[in-house]
Amino acid sequence: HVPLMEHNPQAAIANNVGGTRLMVDLSNRFGVDGFVLISTDKAVDPSSIMGATKLVSEKYLQAATIDSLTRMMIVRFGNVLDSAGSVVPTFRRQIVAGGPLTVTHPDMERFFMTIPEAVQLVLQAGAIGETGDVLILDMGEPVKIVDLARDMIELSGLKYPDDIDIVFSGTRPGEKLTETLFYQREHGARKIHEQIYRAPGMIPSSRERIESELTRLDQALGGTRSEAIETLRAVVAALVTDSESVADDQSMPAAA
Repeated sequence: HVPLMEHNPQAAIANNVGGTRLMVDLSNRFGVDGFVLISTDKAVDPSSIMGATKLVSEKYLQAATIDSLTRMMIVRFGNVLDSAGSVVPTFRRQIVAGGPLTVTHPDMERFFMTIPEAVQLVLQAGAIGETGDVLILDMGEPVKIVDLARDMIELSGLKYPDDIDIVFSGTRPGEKLTETLFYQREHGARKIHEQIYRAPGMIPSSRERIESELTRLDQALGGTRSEAIETLRAVVAALVTDSESVADDQSMPAAA
């Protein structure tokens, strides 16, 4: 629900970041065996409030793994076909109404997974995942949304554009034309299951650094919408830069 979070950034931050933080801390406190964070491909180089809050959530979990006995792992989803609020139910309603089908941009494309695949990914992550893992389903090639729209028209026994047309409504705030599943440093991902990749975990920020950045976010929740957005952007930039600098430091050869 990308547009919903674009319109309500404080609620998105409180729910996605604050909720993840609370559950991670409680898991540590009560000795939970395994914790699976459901993230999104939108957390990779995020352009939306949803993606940014999920990235911060990933960073908090990764920092928590440093001194946690709980197995903590991340699963990144693409779009889940026919889930509530997704494009398939929307197209279905528009077809029943006689059209047209609305697509934001002719080049818009997304990775898709089915509901059973999404459930299986979470269950498999809990069973085989190790602390710090980022697990991603092999979803094949991305699908153009306009192609999906044409397929649904034809599967309904109708013809495009004779019976039902497609109109382009323009990209929405926070939307990218394409999504990416991996950060640059995660491109060494390997399969640990016939349909699941394990990406090498990003180097976590220190617990002190992530706590400091989350304090900035907490303080921004009491301000204006624009202040919350700007603070979120600044926190994302700081955490990504921090992870990259730590990784560079650890990859440098030791001094003679």
